[in-house]
Amino acid sequence: MRCLLDTNIVVAAMRSPTGASAALLAAARHGELTMLANVALALEYEATCRLDEHRRASGLTSEEVDVFIDAVLALVEPVETHFIWRPQLRDPADEWVLEAAVNGQAEAIVTFNRRDFGDAPRRFGVDLLLPAEALQRIKA
Repeated sequence: MRCLLDTNIVVAAMRSPTGASAALLAAARHGELTMLANVALALEYEATCRLDEHRRASGLTSEEVDVFIDAVLALVEPVETHFIWRPQLRDPADEWVLEAAVNGQAEAIVTFNRRDFGDAPRRFGVDLLLPAEALQRIKA
């Protein structure tokens, strides 16, 4: 499955290594899913994971957070943005997430924030999934 993991999924994986979000990273490591990201999303992963609140909650040192980020980014298939369809979403900050998913031909965006995406991803053939739903789809 080709999917884009929203930043909150990557942070959840860092903070809770036994949860569904972490299981998605493990699935990517084992080749069961392809993670997609553009440069903007990769930079957001880095910036958000490095926030003190997330680092402290994860129990990781700054150096361990850097290793985590490097490992996540090593799993990512880079996406170049060739087409822009703005505006589509109620939250302008999520527009580039949708664009990365569409440009990368993602089957799904995995997020906890389905409300802000609304029906727009479906118009492009992209599903919105919670981490547990994405895991179920991988196992099917």
